[in-house]
Amino acid sequence: MRPDTGADAPMLSLSVQYGVAEPRLPRWRLRRWVARGLAGAAADMAEPPAAAQLSLRLVGLAEGRRLNREFRERDYATNVLTFEYGADPGGTVHGDIVLCVPVLVKEAREQKKALLDHAAHLVVHGTLHALGYDHLNARDARRMESLETAVLDGMGIADPYLVD
Repeated sequence: MRPDTGADAPMLSLSVQYGVAEPRLPRWRLRRWVARGLAGAAADMAEPPAAAQLSLRLVGLAEGRRLNREFRERDYATNVLTFEYGADPGGTVHGDIVLCVPVLVKEAREQKKALLDHAAHLVVHGTLHALGYDHLNARDARRMESLETAVLDGMGIADPYLVD
């Protein structure tokens, strides 16, 4: 059994990059959250991937804004961006997740959420996007949010979609 994931979770290869420093988000913690998201998705999917090769990059406002502008044509920094590349012939899915730390910190404060809880949610959210989940229509959004909520509940984190 692999730690934090369960026996049937796909193998995970994760690269963590720090464009900005954030000591509250060490590699081991980010890896645990990605692994939990991967395991939750694998349990939900009819045919889970054999493995996942992902990168997770923590960025500041300037890089976050540039990436959002270049790839989504939106001229502001957003909390999380995910680039899904699909699966290779061997069944390994590939993707990049970008987490904008200043936006994450600001949102956690404004929403009165613990920083680590909000960060865990965004990492799980980005991981699910990298695996092909989306929220472009109501049905897909319900499925993705339900899965996120279940994964976070397994980590002792409250439903991020509940409004006080």
